[in-house]
Amino acid sequence: MKCVDLIKTIKGFGCVLVRSKGKYDWFRNPQTGVAQPVPRHREIKEHLANHIINMLSNDPS
Repeated sequence: MKCVDLIKTIKGFGCVLVRSKGKYDWFRNPQTGVAQPVPRHREIKEHLANHIINMLSNDPS
C-alpha cells in the first residue's frame, strides 16, 4: 500500500498527526486515544498497513 493512501485512510477515521520525528510519523485517534507510528516509506507492506488501520479505526474489534 502506498504511504499516502494509508495516511488518507487513517485521516478519514479522524486521526491527527501527533509528531513527526525520525523515521516515523505518529498518528492518534482522539476518539479512542490509540496512537500508532507510520513509517515514512513510499510503500508499506499490506500486513503492516492493515495492522495500523485496525488499531486506529473507530471500530473496537
